[in-house]
Amino acid sequence: MRTALPRTALLAVAFALSLSGAGSATAQLYPSHPITMIVPFPVGGSVDTVGRIVAEQMRGSLGQTVVVENVAGAAGSIGVGRLARAAPDGYTLGMGQWGTHVANAAIYPLAYDVLKDFEPLALVASNPYLVLARQAIPANDLKELIAWLKANPDKALLGTPGVGSPAHIGGVFFQHATGSRIQFVPYRGGSSAMQDLLAGQIDMMFDSPANSLPQVRAGGIKAFAVTARSRLAAAPDIPTADEAGLPEFYFSSWTALWVPKGTPKEAIARLNAAVADVVAEPAVRRRLADLGQDIPPRDQQTPAALGALQKAEIVKWWPIIKAAGIKAE
Repeated sequence: MRTALPRTALLAVAFALSLSGAGSATAQLYPSHPITMIVPFPVGGSVDTVGRIVAEQMRGSLGQTVVVENVAGAAGSIGVGRLARAAPDGYTLGMGQWGTHVANAAIYPLAYDVLKDFEPLALVASNPYLVLARQAIPANDLKELIAWLKANPDKALLGTPGVGSPAHIGGVFFQHATGSRIQFVPYRGGSSAMQDLLAGQIDMMFDSPANSLPQVRAGGIKAFAVTARSRLAAAPDIPTADEAGLPEFYFSSWTALWVPKGTPKEAIARLNAAVADVVAEPAVRRRLADLGQDIPPRDQQTPAALGALQKAEIVKWWPIIKAAGIKAE
């Protein structure tokens, strides 16, 4: 014979069940309001452009708007610092890149730790560089360029968008890999350096394909190699550095997303899946390819893969940066 529960006990059970159901509903409702994506660079730059493409399309998977907030300054460290201080609730993520989450930690005194204060979310795209030279330089391929540099130590001028920029550090890596000696000429931006390269005022540059391919195709400058393992979809005629005679010369300013340390794993999984859905869209892939961006395969888009990539890049690049004595100006 069953004993009927007292009314007070029944009410207690009902209340407990309602709380349990409410908790499940709350978890299932994430995200329940708009998400902020911090971009640590000004509007219109390559990182901002990639960030806006991704943010715009994430709404379809998440059912919520992803609002881009540009927080520029100090080579991206101001915006990344804002992300480090944000609440780890899944409603703030940050678009960063090789410079902000690898190189800056070896160049600047940062108020955060690039490894300990963030959770990796997803690798979005990879932006390799082109090895460029003025049209009149006496070299027709990368081997001839290296031979010319070695025959003329300290004479070649390599323009960069500034000390500590990815292109500057790539030039240091190139000098080390080839055994050449080059003079670095810092500019206030890549466009100024490109103008002088076109005018023949400097000899070389490392630049992103999106910026430099129009000038290459117009015949204004020479492109000797792409600093990636495979050729660019946007420029299949340009050989890789491996093919051109400089093995293992890989250098890419990849773009990725992070969230503050302590963000719930469920939120990270949901956001990662949304990013993967976005970059799998053919229209998005075309837009990114037009910007000279390569999309990584799905197994490289996981949080674990991004974490492993960042650690490997730190091991590779910090000694190069420190040995060259590159410091913030």
